Amino acid sequence: MDTISIITAVHNGLAFNKIYYDYLKKFTLNNFELIIIDNNSTDGTKEFFKSVGAVVIENKENFSYPYTQNQGIKIAKGNYLFFLNNDLVVSPNWDDRLIEIAQLHKTDIISGKGVENMGTKKLDRKYDHSWKRVKNPLMLFGFGKRNLLLMHKLMYGNWQKFCKKQNDIYGNNIIEGILGNNVMMTRKAIEKVGLWDERLQQADHDLFIRAKKRAVEVGDIKPCQVALGVYIHHYVRMTSKYAVKYSPFADKDNLITLDKKWTKKELELYSIPFNK
Repeated sequence: MDTISIITAVHNGLAFNKIYYDYLKKFTLNNFELIIIDNNSTDGTKEFFKSVGAVVIENKENFSYPYTQNQGIKIAKGNYLFFLNNDLVVSPNWDDRLIEIAQLHKTDIISGKGVENMGTKKLDRKYDHSWKRVKNPLMLFGFGKRNLLLMHKLMYGNWQKFCKKQNDIYGNNIIEGILGNNVMMTRKAIEKVGLWDERLQQADHDLFIRAKKRAVEVGDIKPCQVALGVYIHHYVRMTSKYAVKYSPFADKDNLITLDKKWTKKELELYSIPFNK
């Protein structure tokens, strides 16, 4: 088995962080180093991750996503780097399956699928509707661990059976795309396309463009892919709601939008494709 590096930035959200770690510990097959970039949490998050043996980088302010991911890359030891949000629930053997599928298709940047990209527009609508129907009323009861796990239970029933069914149906199939909440990159990918662009909070979209452009123009890397047989749950857009005190990014003055970096033609040619 490989030793993999999992890099996650956090700013409070202790209940989410506990669920995230519980499932990582239960369902990650490979040995892993967990690198936490703590953006000045005040709710015990930093202390929790230290208590479970994670490597914790302590920032005194709240920094943007790409800035923190690059902090993690600088100390990561694994050949496979997983950039994960803290509000995820991973599936059994999620890491080994992503590595296996990436190797099978000779791709170096891959995501598991989830509510935001199910592979088709019809399924996207179905799962988005189901998740909103579950989470919206329950959010009235707060963001405690029990309530968050109840949302997950009502959405999927038996999590392991649900994930197995996804794997049985879709196997090793992939589609072109990316889910910014979970991205696996090989060292080769980082060498080819570079670090995360710290000017862009839409760093996942930028990564997709860079990889697709290089795939077309140079041909030494494939575009980003989504593994349809590997499902990862994302609680979706709850960050500002659960944060004890949400702080603006310390590097906000450095951030630009995609259209400031890429031309209109490049955005048309290389942007993330819409599901059909």
